[in-house]
Amino acid sequence: MNTTTDTLTTLYPLLSDLSEAARERIEKEARLMELPAGTLIFDEHQPCVGFPFVLDGQVKVAKSSANGRELPLYRVHTGETCVISSACLLGQSDYNAHAVAETAVRLLVVPSWLFDELMAEPAFRRFVFGLFADRVADLMQLVEAIAFQRLDQRLAALLLGHGKTLHTTHQQLADELGSVREIVSRLLKNFAEQGLVALGRNQIDILDPAGLRALAMDRK
Repeated sequence: MNTTTDTLTTLYPLLSDLSEAARERIEKEARLMELPAGTLIFDEHQPCVGFPFVLDGQVKVAKSSANGRELPLYRVHTGETCVISSACLLGQSDYNAHAVAETAVRLLVVPSWLFDELMAEPAFRRFVFGLFADRVADLMQLVEAIAFQRLDQRLAALLLGHGKTLHTTHQQLADELGSVREIVSRLLKNFAEQGLVALGRNQIDILDPAGLRALAMDRK
């Protein structure tokens, strides 16, 4: 019969070199959580009480502004984990973003005190700092897009890669881009006038993916 740590090391191969003692501690002390879609997993200014491994599902980590606008920072999928959680645990600070289950999720949460002990394990330490390297690269790409790309470029890129039809709202797209619905709606109307997309109720049909790709890559 598979144990919790068997499942963990299958999804996170870098942890396969953990010592037997560390595996036993995780098996005994880590907590399995099953949460429905839409659950707020953690919020800004809350203390970090554990290090979550996503065994199944998808989690969105985002930053909110005082006026209620939201900027998604990254998503954590099955076999991944959250760099903000590790940063808060290492720095003994509160969360500076929030996380929501976008689908039903199954988490294995290592309590903060056990996280501290596991950092003495070379395999676990390599895993945590490897996570930092990967996520910092992702966040740098996000910063570059926000700082140097026009909003129409970012919207065109966001529409690509999801098939011929997207079932989404203008507000959801605005949230993804850290913008407001009115601006996104105006850009989508412009895209439709150019024959790039067709707009429906909570639906966008991609008519000219090559045209959107050219717009997304435009450096003018």
